[in-house]
Amino acid sequence: MAELTLVVMAAGVGSRYGGPKQLEPIGPGGETFSDYSVYDALRAGFSRVVFILSREVEEAFRSQVGERIARHLRVDYVVQRLEDLPPGFSDPPSRAKPWGTAHAVLSCKGVVPGPFAVVNADDFYGRTAFQLVADFLRGANSGEILEMCLVGYRVENTLSPHGPVTRGVCQVDEEGYLLRIEERRGVQRRGKGIGFPGDGGGWVELPPGTLVSMNMWGFPPGIFAELETRFPRFLREHAGDIETAEFLLPEVVGELVAGGRARVKVLPTEERWFGITYREDLPDARASIAELVEKGVYPERLWG
Repeated sequence: MAELTLVVMAAGVGSRYGGPKQLEPIGPGGETFSDYSVYDALRAGFSRVVFILSREVEEAFRSQVGERIARHLRVDYVVQRLEDLPPGFSDPPSRAKPWGTAHAVLSCKGVVPGPFAVVNADDFYGRTAFQLVADFLRGANSGEILEMCLVGYRVENTLSPHGPVTRGVCQVDEEGYLLRIEERRGVQRRGKGIGFPGDGGGWVELPPGTLVSMNMWGFPPGIFAELETRFPRFLREHAGDIETAEFLLPEVVGELVAGGRARVKVLPTEERWFGITYREDLPDARASIAELVEKGVYPERLWG
């Protein structure tokens, strides 16, 4: 059976939040969101973790988070660099932000040998979500069509009480396979409903139970070749806005699905996502973890 790897994207700069969210202590023992993701993944059968870091957080993340996790499973690190570009391209001197989530995953090429899951370092996904991805990856077939998965959260389980959020709204077929993801900004509660501002004005309602992506994916290793092929194309197509354009996983996956190169099974979960989009979310996140500890879902000191 192939070894399962968890890839944690921890290179973000947290500009809207005002600091490195991936280092924020959430648990009673100072645990971060990454600690809980790795803890849940380990129990679902993952045996390795790869942290994607930026230069700015690398040293602090290794010492504050990575070293305690490394006592329990294999840990590797990859640094996402602006200058890691295909031959013939150079990084624009005015660009400060990373190239995006698809570039982050591409930076793991050569480090991740088999099937893997991808999560954000500043989100809480819930234990059963990791089990869903692990079970899918173990049963996925290898072939010309890449078999991928995406965990779909009910939109009502992914909102912040402190402001609007951006969510990838999923459209699926009758068999539960992804047709498309549409990024919607400004998703929030209004009265008894949930919705977002429409492109032409007005308000668009999202029915309860609408599945949204929280960037929790399961991929075969064949995704690396596709990312490597598409990144130069992305750079050429975005030459006019190269300072801000992002090479994003949902967009690449959408292209692969539309082109018949991949199928993405959407795995619905009843887990409640929480994170720290806004600094005001932090007390709520800590309270949610404390509640799970009280219920016995997690020990008070995660790693003993």
